Amino acid sequence: MNRRNSGFTLIELMITVVIIAILVAVAYPSYTRYIARSNRTAAQSYLMDLAQREQQYLLDVRSYADYATITGVDAIPQNVAAQYKIEVKPATPTTTFEIWATPWPGSIQAVNNEPVLKITNTGDKIPADKWN
Repeated sequence: MNRRNSGFTLIELMITVVIIAILVAVAYPSYTRYIARSNRTAAQSYLMDLAQREQQYLLDVRSYADYATITGVDAIPQNVAAQYKIEVKPATPTTTFEIWATPWPGSIQAVNNEPVLKITNTGDKIPADKWN
């Protein structure tokens, strides 16, 4: 009687497992880079929103505001807060501002060596090559 027709051999299963492991080893780094780019885009969008609020505040009050003033009761979007520490640094006197997004240690952003993002009152976006 031929046993081959009744199922898979151990060698066939091991080959399948090896093929799947190779595919995962190739796909996982690409997936994490994709997630990091997505998180960076969300952070950039949030920084642009904060910069726009700063400019509106300047038109209303003739100076830039601190973080609590421009955000009011709005919370940082969850996907941004999980990956970045957001800081608004108005200078003294408050005629300039810088908004920073620093990757949290151990986050996907830090693991993928994503840079610190910064936008200023003059519209400078640093690093320029990482802004979409």
